[in-house]
Amino acid sequence: MNWRAFDLNLLVVFDGLLREGSVTRAGKRLGMSQPALSHALNRLRYLLKDQLFIRTPKGMVPTPRAEQLALPLRQALTQMEQALEPETFVAARANRRFSVAVNNYAAIVLTAPLVAAVSAAAPLVQLDLRPSGTLDVFDRLDTGELDLGIDTFGPVGERFGSATLLEDRFVAVMRRGHPAARGKLSPETFGALAHLEISSSGDDTGFIDRSLVSRGAQRRVAVRLPYLSAEVVLGQSNLVATLSRRIAEAMIRGGGLQIRELPFTSPTIRTSMVWHRRLEDSTAHRWLRDVIASVCRTHFKH
Repeated sequence: MNWRAFDLNLLVVFDGLLREGSVTRAGKRLGMSQPALSHALNRLRYLLKDQLFIRTPKGMVPTPRAEQLALPLRQALTQMEQALEPETFVAARANRRFSVAVNNYAAIVLTAPLVAAVSAAAPLVQLDLRPSGTLDVFDRLDTGELDLGIDTFGPVGERFGSATLLEDRFVAVMRRGHPAARGKLSPETFGALAHLEISSSGDDTGFIDRSLVSRGAQRRVAVRLPYLSAEVVLGQSNLVATLSRRIAEAMIRGGGLQIRELPFTSPTIRTSMVWHRRLEDSTAHRWLRDVIASVCRTHFKH
């Protein structure tokens, strides 16, 4: 292939189609008309001797050849973007988008002060916050589709950088006036209550059952439901939920619920941010990491 005659803009078109799975959406993302993008795709097909994307009812599906090209081309484009970035990142004038995957904890606890901080410092910057539970975060970091992930990660590979943001512990949440609200909760009393479990949290609450069993008690999970329903259901029932303290504090602001300490020691929940090391020295990326860390230091006590 004659690389001197190859239009590198075609690689941006390829990446846009791979991300969006649609000629129309990719065109909007890249600021191109649909005919112009279709023309660019046909040129790519001719140059690479492959269909690259097949139109299906679910969108444009990449061929095996396109999937083979996806990661190295995304990495190359990321390196080019970094190379062309200004040596300094001027937040007040920056006009770019950051994609960040957040778990439920970060979505409830962290996103409001983070959005406020980014908006104040960089009014033209766009934050694309996505639910991490629906994504393979490490794969998206590899491909460059995500700038950061915020979650309760275990060990991460050497190709990733990470930093602890927040530490938290679990507490019990129940309605004000609950029959078990008076006095200190004993393991027996706590175990005998009807428990509400969050189906969408991703938290490992097996420590509750282990702690109760070691004390000759056990719990009965009566209801499993998403965070969105928990506050209303807890406020209108005698159910009890075990939640991380900061989520519980956000939930009780309505006034109908209260927090009680667990009758045993809670493990620590560590929320971290993770990024690909190829972005370690990117001035823009480092700015975002610094803003997130600053928000956590300023707004939350460890």
